[in-house]
Amino acid sequence: MERSKGKVGTREFIAIVILTIGAKMTDDTPAILYEKFSNAAWVAIISIGIFSIIPIWLLINVFNRYKDKNLIEIVLYLLGKPFGYFVLFCLLVIGCVAITIDSSIYTDIVGTMYFTETPTVVLYAILMATCAFGAKRGLEQIGSFAWSILFWIKLSLFLAMLLTFFQGKLDFIFPLFGRGVDEIMHGGISNMSIFADFLFFTLIVPFAVNHAEFKKAIWISLCIVTVELAIALIAFVALFDYEPVKMLNYPFHEAIRYIRLEFLPNIEALFFPFWLLALFIRFSFYLYLTALLFGGLFKIKDFEYLIPSLATLFVLLGVIPENPTFSIFHFRDPFLKMVTPVFLLLPCLLWVMSKIKGDIKV
Repeated sequence: MERSKGKVGTREFIAIVILTIGAKMTDDTPAILYEKFSNAAWVAIISIGIFSIIPIWLLINVFNRYKDKNLIEIVLYLLGKPFGYFVLFCLLVIGCVAITIDSSIYTDIVGTMYFTETPTVVLYAILMATCAFGAKRGLEQIGSFAWSILFWIKLSLFLAMLLTFFQGKLDFIFPLFGRGVDEIMHGGISNMSIFADFLFFTLIVPFAVNHAEFKKAIWISLCIVTVELAIALIAFVALFDYEPVKMLNYPFHEAIRYIRLEFLPNIEALFFPFWLLALFIRFSFYLYLTALLFGGLFKIKDFEYLIPSLATLFVLLGVIPENPTFSIFHFRDPFLKMVTPVFLLLPCLLWVMSKIKGDIKV
């Protein structure tokens, strides 16, 4: 496969990961966690992050041996072509379904919370066209742009969380462990797919400046997004209380419409542009990864040319649900549970096969 002309450094990769996974605090992921864990959702996300160390460590251990290969090449080498192609096809299906669900959710957020008079298909088309343009520019450009806007996006997020804490009550987070430690531990394992993006991030290992930088970026990113999501989950509970927050599909957007600054009555107008920038980075990167995986699976050298077609496909699939606010929400939870075994077992399988071949000595 054709390698990227440029390399992605540590800071660019960290920026991409923070903006892609960190953006989950702004969709219905908090609603799913609150429904399962009530006020202890922030503890649950920490447990999910801790449990995710296992598959991520196994992946890094495997890539330590095959530093010049990406996930596609390693899967085909360790699992053989028949089974390896089947595994890659399953990953491609999972990735396509995930993008369809997520893009439908974000289009619904824009349509229901901000542009209520604009047809959904128009919003969807604009979103995917913009992201397709960004993805077509290449991984290096995505990383550079993500790094250039990271500070301003996180500054706006910090301001939003600060105002949320000031106008909320921290007493609402008690009891800390909600329905019990056992439920949090079990939920931490069954919901690990929230961080399954790290599995797909290994597709760009050869595009990193070097392997040591990639490993460092992975661990730094995991710590940052775990803490960031935990803080956001605490903030939403502190503002709304754990019973009302469970009835909100998009707590972040409800929060920025609820908090107030005396000199700025419509404060959501301050945060919305920065959220849109993070949204464009996220789906530009996901489109690039999907095209890369599709090209590797079907031996298409210039996989970038697939991006507009994939974006069109996602628009056609994403507009099918009539009421995504509820239909996608109820479909996403079982989908996340289905992806969790893949995120947990595939790295284990690759590690075991590498050890059987004698490539991993320890």
